[in-house]
Amino acid sequence: LITYGLKGMAAYVDHAHILGQEDDAVYAFIHEAMDSLSSNPSEVDALVAMAMKVGEVNLRAMELLDAANTGTYGHPEPTQVRVTPIAGKSILVSGHDLKDLKMLLEQTEGQSINVYTHGEMMPCLAYPELKKHAHLAGNYGGAWQDQRKEFDEFPGAILMTTNCIQKPRDSYKGRIFTTGLVAWPGVEHIHADAKGHKDFSAVIQSAREAPGFAENAEEKTITIGFARNAVLGVADKVVEAVKAGQIRHFFLIGGCDGAKPGRNYYTELAQQVPRDCVILTLACGKYRFNKLEFGDIGGIPRLLDCGQCNDAYSAIRIALALAEAFNCSVNDLPLSLVLSWYEQKAVCILLTLLHLGIKNMRLGPTL
Repeated sequence: LITYGLKGMAAYVDHAHILGQEDDAVYAFIHEAMDSLSSNPSEVDALVAMAMKVGEVNLRAMELLDAANTGTYGHPEPTQVRVTPIAGKSILVSGHDLKDLKMLLEQTEGQSINVYTHGEMMPCLAYPELKKHAHLAGNYGGAWQDQRKEFDEFPGAILMTTNCIQKPRDSYKGRIFTTGLVAWPGVEHIHADAKGHKDFSAVIQSAREAPGFAENAEEKTITIGFARNAVLGVADKVVEAVKAGQIRHFFLIGGCDGAKPGRNYYTELAQQVPRDCVILTLACGKYRFNKLEFGDIGGIPRLLDCGQCNDAYSAIRIALALAEAFNCSVNDLPLSLVLSWYEQKAVCILLTLLHLGIKNMRLGPTL
């Protein structure tokens, strides 16, 4: 558990480092935790204490990454995002890295190439400094485990930033590229120079050679961008709605998605949430239900998309602010946490929630 938590934390710390946010105390703790593991500890209380410390330090790691993303690209804001393609040459960007997307957008400016997000990159469409690029056209596809089918059908170039890659099919292996901390044998990797700059001309050339979308699909949109700044900006309305009985309960339905049976539970749960309740969601588990119609409560959308998995930090900040507004603990809020469990980053987020003393979480479908 500690090892997986450290792996997840390391991913967040690396993303923050790329954008110039660091904390020596976080690095020091990673050394301390790895040193403790190297002694093959067996004392349960000591192991639990170290796991809780992973959660505590990961809260700082997520704070660093939040500061890096919002400090560089602005605070996410509620944004209508197109989820159907438009005619023209195209590039699909998947993974987690905002800086890679920004560099690609700058290099494709005025090139008549549309750039689409995929998977955990969809929240990028809500950042002011990214969405100002008119050719950031929308989101294509869903969660990571569907990529082999979706990439096969995508008529352009594909750029993988950081993790979540699956073994590429031969049908698109020649037009998929990797960068950062993800790679695959036989797939071209885009390296950064000494100053961190990356030349994406090979990706752009691949997009030009691919057919692109022949025609516009019927326009469909969803709303994203309800990170902490956006939600806390209307916190008074949310508090009023709760006190007036208009909002009865909040359900945080989020986490990682996967292909194993049982994950339709999250779709069914979202559909059965009563009309006077609000759903908070984040990470790629949201693709199970984020294109359904949920409506609003007095102008407040019933589905609030907080962003990527690391934006669990936003959800925590929202919960802490609501607890302060109601003068109670987070555990006393009308809030249920229903988390879809999968990988390292899910582990360190869980440890952070446990460190904060949050109880009665539901985890599934497999641990």
